[in-house]
Amino acid sequence: MTSLSAASREALKKVSTATLTTVLFKRGFRNVFIQGVFALSKTTPKMVGEAFTLRYIPAREDLDSIGAFEGRGHPQREAIEACPPGSVLMMDARRDAFAATGGDILMTRLMVRGVAGVVTDGGLRDSPTIEKLPWPSYCAARSAPLNLVRHHAVESQVPIGCGGVPVYPGDVVVGDAEGVVVIPANIANEVAEEGAAQTLFEDWVEDRVKEGRSIFGLYPPNAETKAEFEAFKKKR
Repeated sequence: MTSLSAASREALKKVSTATLTTVLFKRGFRNVFIQGVFALSKTTPKMVGEAFTLRYIPAREDLDSIGAFEGRGHPQREAIEACPPGSVLMMDARRDAFAATGGDILMTRLMVRGVAGVVTDGGLRDSPTIEKLPWPSYCAARSAPLNLVRHHAVESQVPIGCGGVPVYPGDVVVGDAEGVVVIPANIANEVAEEGAAQTLFEDWVEDRVKEGRSIFGLYPPNAETKAEFEAFKKKR
C-alpha cells in the first residue's frame, strides 16, 4: 500500500471526479465511481482521504434490538471512534437505504474528530441537520428509520462494496459535487499527479472553446495543440 503524500492530497482537492475517472480509465479501471449516492449539502467541501471501511449484513430480530448499542463493542459505534482523522468512513449497506446507517450525532462526532467525510450506499437519518454541517457526507437516501431496522454492523477495515465499487482499506476516496471516486492506494500518488496535469490542460482547453475554437484537433489535442499548450505552460 502506498501512502498518500501531502502534495497528492492537496492536488486531489483540485481535481474533479470526472477527470479522475478518465485518468483511471487510461490505467484500465472502469468501475471506480460510486453509483447511487449524492452529497447531502450542495455546498459540501471537497473530500479527500483514505478509506476506513465498515460492513453491514441484514439485521436479525434476536440480535438487533435497541439494547445493542449499550456499552462497548458495537461495530458501528467502534468504527465511529476508530476511524482516523483525515480518513473517509466508507459504509457497505448492500445498497439498502430503507434504514439509516448513521445520524447527526455520529456524523458530528466524526467531523469533530477530524474525519474527512462519510460515504454510505445506505441511508442517513437526521439529514436536515447533517446537511448543515461544514463537512462532506454522501448517502443513497434520506432515511429516518434507525439502522437496527435493516442493518447489522459486523466488521471494519475489510474489503467492501459501496455502490457497486470495490473499496479496500487505505484506498483513496475523492468526493465532489458530482459524486465519489475510489482510487486504488498503490497508484494514488501518480493518479493525483496526472489528474492535476489533466486539469490544467482541460482548463486551458475550455478557455480556447470559449474563444470560439473547434474541438477538432483541440480535444483530444493534435501535435500543433500540444505544442501550443506547452508554450502556454512555459509562460505561466
